[in-house]
Amino acid sequence: MRNFEKSSKLDHVCYDIRGPVMDEANRMIDQGIDILKLNIGNPAPFGFRAPEELLQLMNENLSHTEGYSDSKGLLSARRAIVRYCKKKGIEQVTVDDVYTGNGVSELITLTMQGLLNCGDEILVPSPDYPLWTASVSLSGGTAVHYMCDEEADWYPDINDIKSKITSRTKGIVIINPNNPTGTLYPREILEEIVELCRKHGLIIFADEIYDRLVFDGLEHISIASLAPDLLTITFNGLSKSHLIAGYRCGWMSLCGDKSFAKGYVEGINLLSSMRLCSNVPAQSVIEAALEMEEETEKLMVPGGRIYEQREYTYQALNEIPGISVVKPKAAFYMFPKIHTSKFNIYDDERFVLDFLKDKKILLTHGGGFHWEKPDHFRVVYLPELNQLKMACDKLADFMSCYIQK
Repeated sequence: MRNFEKSSKLDHVCYDIRGPVMDEANRMIDQGIDILKLNIGNPAPFGFRAPEELLQLMNENLSHTEGYSDSKGLLSARRAIVRYCKKKGIEQVTVDDVYTGNGVSELITLTMQGLLNCGDEILVPSPDYPLWTASVSLSGGTAVHYMCDEEADWYPDINDIKSKITSRTKGIVIINPNNPTGTLYPREILEEIVELCRKHGLIIFADEIYDRLVFDGLEHISIASLAPDLLTITFNGLSKSHLIAGYRCGWMSLCGDKSFAKGYVEGINLLSSMRLCSNVPAQSVIEAALEMEEETEKLMVPGGRIYEQREYTYQALNEIPGISVVKPKAAFYMFPKIHTSKFNIYDDERFVLDFLKDKKILLTHGGGFHWEKPDHFRVVYLPELNQLKMACDKLADFMSCYIQK
């Protein structure tokens, strides 16, 4: 019999959020061991529920959404997304510039496949959301990682970005609010990035899925609103803000000047048509969902569940000797630093695996986000406070005697 191996196109593709450590967790679960999963931003398992109005609306629309929609999506949904863009200060978007997707993930892969040839480069942050790097690699391109500076609230290092732009660079990925660090980029940083893109003719890929999950009265600024003369592809959706991750309801908007990217847009249209359309029942609630902001806002202010869980987790992690963390300003992630010399840590994946086996708690190691040093891990602080307290207590106990062998 012939042996069939995976495609060589996957040689540089990884997704460790659901990688080898997750495989070990699943083996433990199969043995009847209860695992607390702090590895993925999935609100539903932790008791978060979508607004009842959305569920009722989708139920009412089921009989009207059994067939395919236009490949870009329902007109009502795309009109609502255009209005949302304008609310964010993005003026040059029409319904023809909007594409709905089965989550943002599908659209990230689609935009990379439509653009990249072998040898092309895309600037991607480090740490990143790993799907970006994987999609660049799978599309034949090279992900060049620019550094985000932990000492500067995890903002992108502008000088590092400058040093990594070459004649092969086609675009830059901006994840704002950021996953995995939870930071929110200020206007000044975004304006500096826009200037670099103007100078070098780069496309901006703006992952803004957490733009409605912002703390402390801060404002999210869409980078597309600062760059009407450039092509910015902005990604957003309802998975996180409206707690319907399983419905796979995302979209992207082609913002700004598209006149120099006609061929690329043709490629996007072709790929969009090939997958026929995204989930039509989920599309049917976009218009109503974008008018519902109060439910999300309640979670992000003092007394709100996500706010209080952030406050507790931030304080508890910083109290563990050998661990420090920058306070997140958005989303529901933290990216704590381990002072590796104290624990002789040389392998961060080994660290989270040891913690999993000992304390039955699943984290994601920093290397899973293309962070090169073995000194970080990501925490999802979606569980209720009693679970977070248990997790932080167990981590403190684990670190009190852990030395990597």
